[in-house]
Amino acid sequence: MSMTSEEVNLLIYQYLIESGFNHTAFNFVNESRASQTSINTQYMSPGALIKIIQKGIQFVECEIAVATNTNSAQFEEDQLSLIEAVSPVLVTNRQKRLQEAQPRMVQSHGGAGDRPEGRRSPSPQGGNRDGNRRGVAMGDDASVRAGGDQAGQTSQEKTKEELETTIAASKARFLRGHESEVFICAWNPKMDLLASGSGDSTARIWDLTTTVDPVKSCTLWHADRKPTAQPVEIQKGVHDVTSLDWNKEGQCLCTGSYDGFARIWSNNGELRSTLGAHKGPIFALKWNKSGSHILSAGVDKTTIIWNAAEGKKEQQFAFHNAPALDVDWKDDRTFASCSTDQCIYVCRLGADKPLKTFRGHVNEVNAIKWDPQGRLLASCSDDQTLKLWSMDSVTAIHDLQAHKKEIYTIKWSPSGPGTDNPNCNVMLASASFDTTIRIWDVEQGICIHTLSKHSDPVYSVAFSPDSRLLASGSFDKHIYVWSTQTGALVHQYTSTGGIFEVCWNHRGDKLAASGSDGSVVVLDMRKLT
Repeated sequence: MSMTSEEVNLLIYQYLIESGFNHTAFNFVNESRASQTSINTQYMSPGALIKIIQKGIQFVECEIAVATNTNSAQFEEDQLSLIEAVSPVLVTNRQKRLQEAQPRMVQSHGGAGDRPEGRRSPSPQGGNRDGNRRGVAMGDDASVRAGGDQAGQTSQEKTKEELETTIAASKARFLRGHESEVFICAWNPKMDLLASGSGDSTARIWDLTTTVDPVKSCTLWHADRKPTAQPVEIQKGVHDVTSLDWNKEGQCLCTGSYDGFARIWSNNGELRSTLGAHKGPIFALKWNKSGSHILSAGVDKTTIIWNAAEGKKEQQFAFHNAPALDVDWKDDRTFASCSTDQCIYVCRLGADKPLKTFRGHVNEVNAIKWDPQGRLLASCSDDQTLKLWSMDSVTAIHDLQAHKKEIYTIKWSPSGPGTDNPNCNVMLASASFDTTIRIWDVEQGICIHTLSKHSDPVYSVAFSPDSRLLASGSFDKHIYVWSTQTGALVHQYTSTGGIFEVCWNHRGDKLAASGSDGSVVVLDMRKLT
Protein backbone atom coordinates (compact mmCIF):
# COMPACT_ATOMS: atom_id res chain seq x y z
CA MET A 1 0.00 0.00 0.00
CA SER A 2 1.31 3.48 -0.86
CA MET A 3 0.12 7.09 -0.76
CA THR A 4 0.08 9.56 -3.62
CA SER A 5 1.43 13.09 -3.25
CA GLU A 6 -2.13 14.31 -3.76
CA GLU A 7 -3.29 12.35 -0.73
CA VAL A 8 -0.38 13.62 1.35
CA ASN A 9 -1.22 17.21 0.39
CA LEU A 10 -4.82 16.71 1.50
CA LEU A 11 -3.68 15.32 4.86
CA ILE A 12 -1.32 18.25 5.41
CA TYR A 13 -4.04 20.73 4.47
CA GLN A 14 -6.48 19.09 6.87
CA TYR A 15 -3.87 19.19 9.66
CA LEU A 16 -3.25 22.92 9.10
CA ILE A 17 -6.99 23.68 9.26
CA GLU A 18 -7.49 21.60 12.42
CA SER A 19 -4.51 23.31 14.06
CA GLY A 20 -5.94 26.77 13.39
CA PHE A 21 -3.26 27.82 10.86
CA ASN A 22 -5.89 29.23 8.51
CA HIS A 23 -3.78 31.63 6.48
CA THR A 24 -0.98 29.05 6.13
CA ALA A 25 -3.59 26.53 5.00
CA PHE A 26 -4.87 28.94 2.37
CA ASN A 27 -1.40 29.47 0.90
CA PHE A 28 -0.69 25.75 0.95
CA VAL A 29 -3.99 24.69 -0.66
CA ASN A 30 -3.46 27.15 -3.50
CA GLU A 31 0.15 26.26 -4.19
CA SER A 32 -0.40 22.50 -3.92
CA ARG A 33 -3.78 22.64 -5.76
CA ALA A 34 -5.15 20.32 -3.11
CA SER A 35 -8.60 21.92 -3.48
CA GLN A 36 -8.81 20.62 -7.06
CA THR A 37 -8.53 16.99 -6.05
CA SER A 38 -10.88 14.33 -7.33
CA ILE A 39 -10.48 12.38 -4.08
CA ASN A 40 -13.61 12.09 -1.96
CA THR A 41 -12.69 13.84 1.29
CA GLN A 42 -16.01 13.20 3.00
CA TYR A 43 -14.65 10.34 5.08
CA MET A 44 -11.34 11.87 6.17
CA SER A 45 -11.31 11.51 9.95
CA PRO A 46 -10.09 14.31 12.25
CA GLY A 47 -6.38 14.08 13.05
CA ALA A 48 -5.75 11.68 10.14
CA LEU A 49 -2.19 12.89 9.47
CA ILE A 50 -1.12 12.49 13.10
CA LYS A 51 -2.68 9.03 13.27
CA ILE A 52 -0.80 7.91 10.16
CA ILE A 53 2.50 9.26 11.50
CA GLN A 54 1.93 7.51 14.83
CA LYS A 55 1.12 4.24 13.06
CA GLY A 56 4.27 4.57 11.00
CA ILE A 57 6.38 5.05 14.13
CA GLN A 58 4.76 2.01 15.71
CA PHE A 59 5.50 -0.17 12.68
CA VAL A 60 9.13 0.94 12.63
CA GLU A 61 9.43 0.11 16.33
CA CYS A 62 7.84 -3.27 15.70
CA GLU A 63 10.38 -4.01 12.97
CA ILE A 64 13.20 -3.05 15.33
CA ALA A 65 11.72 -5.10 18.15
CA VAL A 66 11.40 -8.21 15.98
CA ALA A 67 14.84 -7.81 14.39
CA THR A 68 16.69 -7.34 17.66
CA ASN A 69 14.91 -10.06 19.61
CA THR A 70 14.75 -12.95 17.12
CA ASN A 71 17.05 -15.13 19.24
CA SER A 72 16.46 -13.53 22.62
CA ALA A 73 13.65 -13.72 25.11
CA GLN A 74 14.52 -10.39 26.74
CA PHE A 75 12.07 -7.87 25.43
CA GLU A 76 10.19 -5.00 27.05
CA GLU A 77 6.46 -4.95 27.67
CA ASP A 78 6.02 -1.87 25.54
CA GLN A 79 7.68 -3.61 22.56
CA LEU A 80 5.33 -6.54 23.00
CA SER A 81 2.29 -4.26 23.09
CA LEU A 82 3.34 -2.70 19.79
CA ILE A 83 3.66 -6.09 18.14
CA GLU A 84 0.33 -7.20 19.56
CA ALA A 85 -1.26 -4.27 17.77
CA VAL A 86 0.20 -5.36 14.44
CA SER A 87 0.43 -9.14 14.27
CA PRO A 88 -0.85 -11.82 16.68
CA VAL A 89 1.25 -14.35 14.76
CA LEU A 90 4.45 -12.53 15.72
CA VAL A 91 3.32 -12.46 19.34
CA THR A 92 2.67 -16.22 19.35
CA ASN A 93 6.09 -16.97 17.86
CA ARG A 94 7.88 -14.73 20.34
CA GLN A 95 6.02 -16.17 23.31
CA LYS A 96 7.00 -19.66 22.12
CA ARG A 97 10.68 -18.62 21.95
CA LEU A 98 10.33 -17.12 25.42
CA GLN A 99 9.05 -20.39 26.87
CA GLU A 100 11.89 -22.30 25.21
CA ALA A 101 14.51 -19.86 26.50
CA GLN A 102 13.32 -19.51 30.12
CA PRO A 103 15.00 -22.68 31.53
CA ARG A 104 18.36 -21.62 30.07
CA MET A 105 18.01 -18.11 31.47
CA VAL A 106 17.15 -19.29 35.01
CA GLN A 107 20.12 -21.67 34.98
CA SER A 108 22.45 -19.05 33.58
CA HIS A 109 21.56 -16.27 36.08
CA GLY A 110 21.30 -18.60 39.02
CA GLY A 111 18.04 -17.40 40.62
CA ALA A 112 14.34 -16.85 40.15
CA GLY A 113 14.77 -13.15 40.94
CA ASP A 114 16.55 -12.64 37.64
CA ARG A 115 13.91 -14.24 35.48
CA PRO A 116 12.48 -12.18 32.65
CA GLU A 117 9.12 -12.16 34.41
CA GLY A 118 10.65 -9.75 36.90
CA ARG A 119 11.32 -7.22 34.13
CA ARG A 120 7.73 -7.34 32.93
CA SER A 121 6.58 -5.26 35.90
CA PRO A 122 6.25 -1.59 34.88
CA SER A 123 8.89 0.73 36.26
CA PRO A 124 8.58 4.51 36.59
CA GLN A 125 12.14 4.90 35.36
CA GLY A 126 11.79 2.36 32.55
CA GLY A 127 12.39 3.26 28.93
CA ASN A 128 8.78 3.75 27.80
CA ARG A 129 8.15 4.11 24.09
CA ASP A 130 4.76 5.71 24.68
CA GLY A 131 6.36 8.93 25.89
CA ASN A 132 5.87 11.05 28.98
CA ARG A 133 2.16 10.37 29.36
CA ARG A 134 2.70 6.66 29.91
CA GLY A 135 5.70 7.34 32.12
CA VAL A 136 3.66 9.62 34.36
CA ALA A 137 0.88 7.07 34.55
CA MET A 138 3.34 4.38 35.60
CA GLY A 139 4.89 6.70 38.14
CA ASP A 140 1.51 7.52 39.67
CA ASP A 141 0.61 3.84 39.77
CA ALA A 142 3.87 2.97 41.53
CA SER A 143 3.45 5.75 44.08
CA VAL A 144 -0.05 4.56 44.90
CA ARG A 145 1.26 1.07 45.57
CA ALA A 146 4.16 2.40 47.64
CA GLY A 147 2.22 5.10 49.51
CA GLY A 148 -0.46 2.83 50.93
CA ASP A 149 -3.49 4.45 52.55
CA GLN A 150 -2.26 8.02 52.07
CA ALA A 151 -1.98 7.63 48.28
CA GLY A 152 -5.38 5.96 48.15
CA GLN A 153 -6.89 8.90 50.01
CA THR A 154 -5.41 11.34 47.47
CA SER A 155 -6.96 9.37 44.61
CA GLN A 156 -10.36 9.48 46.31
CA GLU A 157 -10.08 13.23 46.84
CA LYS A 158 -9.41 13.78 43.15
CA THR A 159 -12.42 11.70 42.25
CA LYS A 160 -14.56 13.70 44.66
CA GLU A 161 -13.35 16.99 43.13
CA GLU A 162 -14.20 15.80 39.64
CA LEU A 163 -17.65 14.66 40.77
CA GLU A 164 -18.32 18.04 42.35
CA THR A 165 -17.35 20.05 39.27
CA THR A 166 -18.39 17.80 36.35
CA ILE A 167 -21.50 18.93 34.50
CA ALA A 168 -23.97 16.04 34.19
CA ALA A 169 -24.68 14.57 30.77
CA SER A 170 -28.36 15.46 31.25
CA LYS A 171 -27.33 19.14 31.13
CA ALA A 172 -25.82 18.81 27.62
CA ARG A 173 -27.63 19.03 24.28
CA PHE A 174 -25.71 17.99 21.17
CA LEU A 175 -26.61 19.74 17.94
CA ARG A 176 -25.96 17.39 15.03
CA GLY A 177 -26.02 18.32 11.37
CA HIS A 178 -22.63 19.67 10.33
CA GLU A 179 -20.56 17.25 8.24
CA SER A 180 -17.15 18.68 9.11
CA GLU A 181 -15.36 20.58 11.88
CA VAL A 182 -17.24 23.54 13.38
CA PHE A 183 -14.81 26.43 13.60
CA ILE A 184 -16.95 29.04 15.29
CA CYS A 185 -20.23 29.63 17.10
CA ALA A 186 -22.00 32.75 18.39
CA TRP A 187 -25.24 33.43 20.27
CA ASN A 188 -27.83 35.91 19.06
CA PRO A 189 -27.62 38.90 21.49
CA LYS A 190 -31.41 39.05 22.04
CA MET A 191 -32.75 35.49 21.87
CA ASP A 192 -31.59 31.89 22.16
CA LEU A 193 -30.55 31.41 18.54
CA LEU A 194 -27.08 29.95 18.08
CA ALA A 195 -25.10 30.39 14.86
CA SER A 196 -22.29 28.00 13.88
CA GLY A 197 -19.83 27.98 10.99
CA SER A 198 -18.24 24.85 9.59
CA GLY A 199 -15.79 23.37 7.11
CA ASP A 200 -18.74 21.70 5.34
CA SER A 201 -19.47 24.94 3.41
CA THR A 202 -22.41 25.86 5.65
CA ALA A 203 -23.40 27.93 8.60
CA ARG A 204 -26.41 26.96 10.70
CA ILE A 205 -28.81 28.83 12.94
CA TRP A 206 -30.08 26.62 15.76
CA ASP A 207 -33.34 27.42 17.55
CA LEU A 208 -32.83 26.85 21.28
CA THR A 209 -35.83 28.90 22.39
CA THR A 210 -37.62 25.62 23.11
CA THR A 211 -36.63 22.31 24.68
CA VAL A 212 -37.88 20.27 21.71
CA ASP A 213 -35.45 17.62 20.45
CA PRO A 214 -33.94 17.33 17.97
CA VAL A 215 -33.15 21.04 17.88
CA LYS A 216 -34.45 22.71 14.73
CA SER A 217 -31.98 24.55 12.52
CA CYS A 218 -31.81 26.33 9.20
CA THR A 219 -28.82 25.77 6.92
CA LEU A 220 -27.01 28.68 5.29
CA TRP A 221 -25.35 27.33 2.15
CA HIS A 222 -22.08 28.93 1.03
CA ALA A 223 -21.47 26.72 -2.02
CA ASP A 224 -23.41 26.10 -5.24
CA ARG A 225 -25.65 23.59 -3.58
CA LYS A 226 -29.22 23.81 -2.34
CA PRO A 227 -30.84 21.83 0.46
CA THR A 228 -33.30 20.23 -1.96
CA ALA A 229 -30.72 19.20 -4.54
CA GLN A 230 -29.05 15.81 -4.81
CA PRO A 231 -25.87 15.67 -2.67
CA VAL A 232 -22.78 16.62 -4.63
CA GLU A 233 -19.18 16.58 -3.59
CA ILE A 234 -17.93 19.95 -2.39
CA GLN A 235 -14.25 20.85 -2.58
CA LYS A 236 -13.00 20.87 0.99
CA GLY A 237 -11.75 24.20 2.22
CA VAL A 238 -13.05 26.35 -0.63
CA HIS A 239 -16.21 27.51 1.15
CA ASP A 240 -15.27 26.98 4.81
CA VAL A 241 -17.20 29.35 7.08
CA THR A 242 -14.58 30.65 9.50
CA SER A 243 -16.10 33.89 10.84
CA LEU A 244 -19.54 35.12 11.79
CA ASP A 245 -21.10 37.92 13.83
CA TRP A 246 -24.62 39.03 14.84
CA ASN A 247 -25.67 42.66 14.70
CA LYS A 248 -26.55 44.30 18.02
CA GLU A 249 -30.31 43.86 17.58
CA GLY A 250 -29.99 40.20 16.63
CA GLN A 251 -31.92 40.62 13.39
CA CYS A 252 -29.04 39.89 11.02
CA LEU A 253 -26.08 37.51 10.90
CA CYS A 254 -23.00 38.13 8.79
CA THR A 255 -20.71 35.26 7.75
CA GLY A 256 -17.25 35.23 6.21
CA SER A 257 -15.97 32.38 4.05
CA TYR A 258 -12.84 31.05 2.43
CA ASP A 259 -14.42 31.79 -0.95
CA GLY A 260 -13.75 35.51 -0.31
CA PHE A 261 -17.40 36.53 0.14
CA ALA A 262 -19.18 37.94 3.16
CA ARG A 263 -22.91 37.27 3.37
CA ILE A 264 -25.71 38.91 5.35
CA TRP A 265 -28.58 36.68 6.49
CA SER A 266 -31.79 37.30 8.40
CA ASN A 267 -32.13 35.47 11.71
CA ASN A 268 -34.44 32.97 10.00
CA GLY A 269 -31.78 32.07 7.43
CA GLU A 270 -32.79 34.20 4.45
CA LEU A 271 -29.86 35.49 2.37
CA ARG A 272 -30.08 39.29 2.13
CA SER A 273 -26.76 40.38 0.60
CA THR A 274 -23.56 38.91 -0.80
CA LEU A 275 -20.52 41.14 -0.33
CA GLY A 276 -17.74 40.47 -2.82
CA ALA A 277 -14.52 42.46 -3.04
CA HIS A 278 -11.89 40.44 -1.19
CA LYS A 279 -9.51 38.37 -3.30
CA GLY A 280 -9.23 35.29 -1.13
CA PRO A 281 -10.44 34.05 2.27
CA ILE A 282 -12.00 36.32 4.85
CA PHE A 283 -10.43 35.77 8.27
CA ALA A 284 -12.55 38.09 10.44
CA LEU A 285 -15.60 40.33 10.31
CA LYS A 286 -17.49 42.52 12.78
CA TRP A 287 -20.65 44.65 12.87
CA ASN A 288 -20.31 48.13 14.34
CA LYS A 289 -22.54 48.94 17.33
CA SER A 290 -25.21 50.80 15.37
CA GLY A 291 -25.46 48.02 12.77
CA SER A 292 -24.85 50.42 9.90
CA HIS A 293 -21.52 48.94 8.74
CA ILE A 294 -19.61 45.66 8.62
CA LEU A 295 -15.83 45.42 8.81
CA SER A 296 -13.90 42.51 7.23
CA ALA A 297 -10.26 41.38 7.01
CA GLY A 298 -8.77 39.04 4.43
CA VAL A 299 -5.78 37.18 3.11
CA ASP A 300 -5.54 39.79 0.34
CA LYS A 301 -3.91 42.12 2.94
CA THR A 302 -6.88 44.50 2.98
CA THR A 303 -9.69 45.49 5.31
CA ILE A 304 -13.06 46.63 3.99
CA ILE A 305 -15.93 48.64 5.48
CA TRP A 306 -19.30 47.63 3.97
CA ASN A 307 -22.55 49.54 3.99
CA ALA A 308 -24.84 46.90 5.51
CA ALA A 309 -28.14 48.35 4.28
CA GLU A 310 -27.00 48.66 0.67
CA GLY A 311 -24.73 45.60 0.64
CA LYS A 312 -21.94 47.60 -0.97
CA LYS A 313 -18.28 48.33 -0.31
CA GLU A 314 -17.84 51.78 1.23
CA GLN A 315 -14.05 51.89 1.69
CA GLN A 316 -11.14 49.49 1.30
CA PHE A 317 -7.90 49.92 3.26
CA ALA A 318 -4.65 48.49 1.88
CA PHE A 319 -2.06 49.46 4.48
CA HIS A 320 -0.91 45.98 5.52
CA ASN A 321 1.72 44.17 3.44
CA ALA A 322 0.65 40.67 4.54
CA PRO A 323 -2.68 38.94 5.32
CA ALA A 324 -4.95 40.80 7.76
CA LEU A 325 -5.96 38.42 10.56
CA ASP A 326 -8.34 40.37 12.81
CA VAL A 327 -10.32 43.61 13.10
CA ASP A 328 -12.27 45.34 15.85
CA TRP A 329 -14.35 48.53 16.05
CA LYS A 330 -13.35 51.30 18.47
CA ASP A 331 -16.55 53.20 17.71
CA ASP A 332 -19.02 53.37 14.82
CA ARG A 333 -16.45 54.79 12.37
CA THR A 334 -13.01 53.91 13.82
CA PHE A 335 -11.41 50.47 13.89
CA ALA A 336 -8.13 48.62 14.38
CA SER A 337 -6.64 45.84 12.24
CA CYS A 338 -3.73 43.44 12.73
CA SER A 339 -1.72 41.27 10.39
CA THR A 340 1.02 38.73 9.91
CA ASP A 341 3.18 41.76 9.03
CA GLN A 342 3.42 42.39 12.84
CA CYS A 343 1.73 45.81 12.54
CA ILE A 344 -1.50 47.21 13.98
CA TYR A 345 -3.29 50.09 12.24
CA VAL A 346 -6.07 52.28 13.62
CA CYS A 347 -8.18 53.64 10.74
CA ARG A 348 -11.36 55.67 10.28
CA LEU A 349 -14.06 55.62 7.64
CA GLY A 350 -13.38 58.49 5.22
CA ALA A 351 -9.71 58.87 6.16
CA ASP A 352 -7.03 58.00 3.57
CA LYS A 353 -4.27 57.29 6.09
CA PRO A 354 -4.11 55.41 9.40
CA LEU A 355 -4.79 57.48 12.49
CA LYS A 356 -2.24 55.45 14.39
CA THR A 357 0.32 52.72 13.74
CA PHE A 358 1.36 50.43 16.58
CA ARG A 359 4.63 48.52 16.19
CA GLY A 360 6.27 46.35 18.82
CA HIS A 361 5.36 42.74 18.17
CA VAL A 362 8.12 40.65 16.58
CA ASN A 363 5.85 37.97 15.11
CA GLU A 364 2.41 37.86 13.53
CA VAL A 365 -0.40 39.45 15.52
CA ASN A 366 -3.25 36.98 15.93
CA ALA A 367 -6.01 39.01 17.57
CA ILE A 368 -6.89 42.53 18.71
CA LYS A 369 -9.71 43.73 20.99
CA TRP A 370 -10.77 47.17 22.23
CA ASP A 371 -11.91 47.31 25.85
CA PRO A 372 -15.65 48.00 26.46
CA GLN A 373 -14.99 51.76 26.68
CA GLY A 374 -12.80 51.89 23.56
CA ARG A 375 -9.96 53.28 25.65
CA LEU A 376 -7.36 50.51 25.43
CA LEU A 377 -6.51 48.13 22.60
CA ALA A 378 -5.18 44.68 23.50
CA SER A 379 -3.17 42.57 21.05
CA CYS A 380 -1.72 39.07 21.19
CA SER A 381 0.93 37.49 19.05
CA ASP A 382 2.96 34.45 18.12
CA ASP A 383 5.85 36.24 19.87
CA GLN A 384 4.24 35.00 23.15
CA THR A 385 3.43 38.52 24.36
CA LEU A 386 0.25 40.41 25.12
CA LYS A 387 0.39 44.20 24.64
CA LEU A 388 -1.90 47.07 25.63
CA TRP A 389 -2.02 50.22 23.50
CA SER A 390 -3.48 53.69 23.93
CA MET A 391 -4.19 56.34 21.30
CA ASP A 392 -2.19 58.71 23.50
CA SER A 393 1.07 56.75 23.08
CA VAL A 394 3.07 55.38 20.16
CA THR A 395 4.48 52.54 22.29
CA ALA A 396 2.70 49.87 24.28
CA ILE A 397 1.68 51.01 27.75
CA HIS A 398 1.97 47.41 28.99
CA ASP A 399 4.05 44.58 27.54
CA LEU A 400 2.82 41.45 29.30
CA GLN A 401 5.23 38.52 29.07
CA ALA A 402 4.22 35.36 30.88
CA HIS A 403 2.99 32.82 28.34
CA LYS A 404 5.51 30.26 27.06
CA LYS A 405 4.03 29.75 23.59
CA GLU A 406 1.92 31.57 21.01
CA ILE A 407 -1.10 33.48 22.32
CA TYR A 408 -4.05 32.58 20.12
CA THR A 409 -6.86 34.82 21.35
CA ILE A 410 -7.88 37.41 23.94
CA LYS A 411 -11.18 38.59 25.47
CA TRP A 412 -12.19 41.55 27.64
CA SER A 413 -14.68 41.13 30.45
CA PRO A 414 -18.03 42.90 29.86
CA SER A 415 -17.49 45.09 32.92
CA GLY A 416 -16.32 48.48 34.04
CA PRO A 417 -17.76 52.02 33.72
CA GLY A 418 -20.42 52.36 31.05
CA THR A 419 -21.27 48.65 30.95
CA ASP A 420 -23.94 46.46 32.57
CA ASN A 421 -21.38 45.64 35.29
CA PRO A 422 -20.08 49.09 36.28
CA ASN A 423 -18.90 47.99 39.73
CA CYS A 424 -16.65 45.20 38.44
CA ASN A 425 -13.07 45.92 37.45
CA VAL A 426 -12.37 45.31 33.79
CA MET A 427 -10.30 42.17 33.16
CA LEU A 428 -8.52 40.71 30.16
CA ALA A 429 -8.15 36.98 29.47
CA SER A 430 -5.56 35.43 27.16
CA ALA A 431 -5.48 31.87 25.77
CA SER A 432 -2.26 30.26 24.63
CA PHE A 433 -0.81 27.21 22.93
CA ASP A 434 1.12 26.64 26.18
CA THR A 435 -2.20 25.12 27.44
CA THR A 436 -2.83 27.92 29.97
CA ILE A 437 -5.23 30.83 30.31
CA ARG A 438 -4.26 33.99 32.14
CA ILE A 439 -6.49 36.69 33.62
CA TRP A 440 -4.91 40.14 33.79
CA ASP A 441 -5.43 43.31 35.80
CA VAL A 442 -4.96 45.83 33.00
CA GLU A 443 -4.59 48.88 35.22
CA GLN A 444 -1.59 47.43 37.01
CA GLY A 445 -0.41 45.28 34.11
CA ILE A 446 -0.16 42.11 36.20
CA CYS A 447 -1.46 38.57 35.91
CA ILE A 448 -3.94 37.86 38.71
CA HIS A 449 -4.79 34.23 37.82
CA THR A 450 -3.10 31.48 35.83
CA LEU A 451 -5.54 28.74 34.85
CA SER A 452 -3.65 25.57 34.02
CA LYS A 453 -5.70 22.41 33.75
CA HIS A 454 -5.88 21.97 29.96
CA SER A 455 -3.42 19.56 28.33
CA ASP A 456 -3.59 20.89 24.74
CA PRO A 457 -3.61 24.34 23.10
CA VAL A 458 -6.46 26.60 24.23
CA TYR A 459 -8.34 28.07 21.29
CA SER A 460 -11.11 30.03 22.95
CA VAL A 461 -12.13 31.84 26.14
CA ALA A 462 -15.35 33.69 26.98
CA PHE A 463 -16.50 35.73 29.98
CA SER A 464 -20.03 35.22 31.29
CA PRO A 465 -22.27 38.31 30.96
CA ASP A 466 -21.85 39.13 34.66
CA SER A 467 -18.03 38.67 34.45
CA ARG A 468 -18.08 36.20 37.35
CA LEU A 469 -17.09 33.20 35.22
CA LEU A 470 -14.65 32.48 32.41
CA ALA A 471 -15.16 29.52 30.07
CA SER A 472 -12.29 27.96 28.13
CA GLY A 473 -12.13 25.37 25.36
CA SER A 474 -9.17 23.32 24.17
CA PHE A 475 -8.26 20.62 21.70
CA ASP A 476 -8.06 18.26 24.69
CA LYS A 477 -11.90 18.12 24.34
CA HIS A 478 -12.42 19.75 27.74
CA ILE A 479 -14.61 22.74 28.52
CA TYR A 480 -13.64 24.36 31.81
CA VAL A 481 -15.48 27.11 33.68
CA TRP A 482 -13.45 29.16 36.15
CA SER A 483 -14.19 31.72 38.84
CA THR A 484 -12.72 35.06 37.78
CA GLN A 485 -12.48 36.14 41.44
CA THR A 486 -10.54 33.17 42.81
CA GLY A 487 -9.22 31.43 39.69
CA ALA A 488 -10.74 28.16 40.92
CA LEU A 489 -12.23 25.58 38.57
CA VAL A 490 -15.97 25.47 39.24
CA HIS A 491 -17.37 23.40 36.34
CA GLN A 492 -16.02 21.04 33.70
CA TYR A 493 -17.36 19.00 30.80
CA THR A 494 -15.70 16.63 28.34
CA SER A 495 -17.06 16.88 24.81
CA THR A 496 -16.67 14.52 21.86
CA GLY A 497 -14.14 16.55 19.87
CA GLY A 498 -11.49 19.23 20.21
CA ILE A 499 -13.00 22.62 21.07
CA PHE A 500 -12.58 25.53 18.66
CA GLU A 501 -14.96 28.05 20.26
CA VAL A 502 -16.91 28.65 23.47
CA CYS A 503 -19.59 31.34 23.99
CA TRP A 504 -22.30 32.35 26.50
CA ASN A 505 -25.86 33.35 25.66
CA HIS A 506 -27.05 36.83 26.66
CA ARG A 507 -28.52 35.67 29.99
CA GLY A 508 -25.49 33.58 30.95
CA ASP A 509 -27.52 30.42 31.53
CA LYS A 510 -26.33 28.53 28.43
CA LEU A 511 -22.77 27.82 27.28
CA ALA A 512 -22.09 26.60 23.75
CA ALA A 513 -18.98 24.99 22.28
CA SER A 514 -18.13 24.00 18.71
CA GLY A 515 -15.95 20.98 17.99
CA SER A 516 -13.50 19.43 15.56
CA ASP A 517 -15.78 16.39 15.13
CA GLY A 518 -18.62 18.44 13.64
CA SER A 519 -20.59 18.68 16.85
CA VAL A 520 -21.97 21.66 18.73
CA VAL A 521 -22.78 21.14 22.41
CA VAL A 522 -24.95 23.43 24.54
CA LEU A 523 -24.60 23.20 28.32
CA ASP A 524 -27.46 24.24 30.58
CA MET A 525 -25.78 26.30 33.30
CA ARG A 526 -28.93 26.94 35.34
CA LYS A 527 -28.61 25.94 39.00
CA LEU A 528 -24.88 25.50 38.36
CA THR A 529 -23.83 29.13 38.55
